Amino acid sequence: MGVLIVVLIVLAVLALVGLAMAVKIVRQYEKGVLFRFGRLIGVREPGLRLIVPFVDVLHRVSLRIVTMPIQSQGIITRDNVSVDVSAVAYYRVVDAVKSVIAVENVSAAINQIAQTTLRKVVGQHTLDETLSETDRINVDIREILDITTTDWGVEVTLVELKDIQLPESMKRAMARQAEAEREKRAKIISAEGESMAAAALGDASDTMMAHPLALQLRNLQSLVEIGVDKNSTVVFPAPLMSTIGELGTFLARETAAAAQRDDNPADTTMAVVLPPPVNGAAKPS
Repeated sequence: MGVLIVVLIVLAVLALVGLAMAVKIVRQYEKGVLFRFGRLIGVREPGLRLIVPFVDVLHRVSLRIVTMPIQSQGIITRDNVSVDVSAVAYYRVVDAVKSVIAVENVSAAINQIAQTTLRKVVGQHTLDETLSETDRINVDIREILDITTTDWGVEVTLVELKDIQLPESMKRAMARQAEAEREKRAKIISAEGESMAAAALGDASDTMMAHPLALQLRNLQSLVEIGVDKNSTVVFPAPLMSTIGELGTFLARETAAAAQRDDNPADTTMAVVLPPPVNGAAKPS
């Protein structure tokens, strides 16, 4: 009687162990690939699934997007510049059967092919293209990876260059280049400003020649602007004003002489009126 009880207990334990091994749970984001005696039977959908213990083997494959960092690679660009480039790739399994049968380790395989593809694509571009055309490089890497990973039942959804490390000498050279470019732009803008200012001053001088009082008004405006600062001393160009006054007197004399000649056309004598001598100059003998 005691032996029978022991046998029943052992059988119950074995039955529970067999049931535990036969019951498998496939999660919502997974698919199960079932093998029986090493031969593919089919795919099991998410839910509670039963298999034959010691006969069937169920591989659960995740269908979620996997983030895989691509470690920094030392790459020589087309213009012989050494850079270190790191990236990140996103992929997901679209065919659970191929991902189990076609490749031993999907993650390791994609990591290795991504590193070699990164070196290959970046090496075909110059440094300037690598820095400015990252979107095109990302697309090229993803397309090459897609061609390879399609046979593995994997789809690469996105590849992004994460970091580009330049040598210190190249950083200094690029900084000098950027500084020279800014100086060139500053000089061009300054030259354009000088040209526009010169044109405006030319127009202003033409206007003042047509209207002599405009210069006087400008001088008065300068006095008003100086007075705004509440200065106690005002410096005004007196020699300039005396020169303008002498020039006006000379023009008045010439105008009077021309009018006199018009009134007496028979008088052909030309009167020459000299301007007053400059202080310190010798008088003519």
